Amino acid sequence: MSPASLPTVVLVHGAFADASGYARVVPLLTAHGLNVLAPAVPNRSLLGDAAYIASVVRGIPGPVVLVGHSYGGAVITVAGAEDNVRALVYLAGYALEDGESLGELQGRFPASDLADALVYAPFPVEGSTEPGTDVSVDVEQFPALFAADVAPELAAVLAVSQRPLAARAFAEAAPVAAWRTKPSWGLVATADRTINPEVERFGYQRAGMTTVEVESSHLVMLSRPERVAELIQDAVRSTAH
Repeated sequence: MSPASLPTVVLVHGAFADASGYARVVPLLTAHGLNVLAPAVPNRSLLGDAAYIASVVRGIPGPVVLVGHSYGGAVITVAGAEDNVRALVYLAGYALEDGESLGELQGRFPASDLADALVYAPFPVEGSTEPGTDVSVDVEQFPALFAADVAPELAAVLAVSQRPLAARAFAEAAPVAAWRTKPSWGLVATADRTINPEVERFGYQRAGMTTVEVESSHLVMLSRPERVAELIQDAVRSTAH
């Protein structure tokens, strides 16, 4: 593919993380001449977050390959309906069905170890007298549950720099499932203690995705960046057809 025909890769992070989680993947993609964008997701609501990412996608001239990690998978399931999205890539992520919420999909399977490590805190909601609820991971348990195969020094930094997810995001239903109309790839992190790997497998298989399994913690982008980059490039190559 010529540089002019290459799609832009948009990397969408998930809950309890930010775009820096893609730090080891971005150089591998740009080395192949790809344009990459890794926006900050508000992590306030599924519908609001998807609307924001959709607006980012609409502002990109030309085709887009949309990549979502973890909760970011739910976000791209909705935002991926944008006309210029050519392919979707799920990394240890949630592939929701139309009308399904995160809570509903997760509730079909045994809870992961993360369930007992969540911390809840109120936050002010503009224009409302009722606070929202932020969900994060206990700092002491974060490295083992989220980043067991990431360098301990880095995992410690990630633990104290989490981007919480508002609790309402777990209950909002996806109004569309973009994987129904867009070719999709899914990566199962087989040593994931944050999302039950069976949740990942089920969503990918239901969607008929091309699926790979990788021995990794939840933060597969940091522990196995080469494998993640290869999968994204597979999706990029598909846009040439």
